[in-house]
Amino acid sequence: MIDRNHPLPISKQAKAVGISRGSVYYLPRPVSEQDQELMRLIDRLHLEYPFAGSRMLRDFLRLGGIKVGRKHVATLMKRMGIEALYRKPRTTKPGAGHRIYPYLLRNLKVNRPNQVWAMDITYIPMARGFVYLVAVVDWFTRRTLSWQISVTMDTHFCLEAVEEAISHYGTPEIMNTDQGGQFTSQAFTGFMKEQEIKISMDGKGSWRDNVFIERLWRSVKYEDIYLRAYDSVSEVKTGLNKYFNFYNNRRPHSSLDGKTPDQVYFNSLPQIEAA
Repeated sequence: MIDRNHPLPISKQAKAVGISRGSVYYLPRPVSEQDQELMRLIDRLHLEYPFAGSRMLRDFLRLGGIKVGRKHVATLMKRMGIEALYRKPRTTKPGAGHRIYPYLLRNLKVNRPNQVWAMDITYIPMARGFVYLVAVVDWFTRRTLSWQISVTMDTHFCLEAVEEAISHYGTPEIMNTDQGGQFTSQAFTGFMKEQEIKISMDGKGSWRDNVFIERLWRSVKYEDIYLRAYDSVSEVKTGLNKYFNFYNNRRPHSSLDGKTPDQVYFNSLPQIEAA
């Protein structure tokens, strides 16, 4: 997919296939087919039982006839970026010297679009290999404003996602993330401050602080990723583009009284501008 000997610059090749520019310079260590299958199974189990640690996940796998050691399960969980009781990628560990910001949404009445946005990263399995997905979601309407995929959990593709969202929809008042190194980095927090966006971060180990985007990940995986088994990054990109169009434009949400995120988001904007 990325030809390092091609005369077209790598950055332009990355843009053409829709992946982060920074991630293509990283050459990941190969993962065996057996481990890739284990990671797919662990991902499904983790969505169903987020409280399960490596020992319980090992036991679930053994009940399914798969013999694997707890340490190996823990190693794969670390690579996937998941841990028990915290249904998020391993972005819960801030970088050395990175500042942690308070959670601003507790008792806050969120009642309009672009008041609060949320961001998160999740692991996306493919038929062979895997990528990471980051998305920007409007808290009030559940609308997915932008997303990016990458072969690594770096800061670059997070910034690309939020820059794209801002270019199309303006700036929110508050951005809520977890305490991961990507979101606590100087590059990310500095950009937030330049845009005069207030920074809010989930409490450590409290995935419920960002529960709406956690529900999005569940929908994405059960309604698309697990059904498709995409073969390549370009297929993931195309498939997710179709899915997010469906999610925003056609999928009704019970929390929105049966309306779609697009209906609530765009119908609310004229009222805000008039006020």
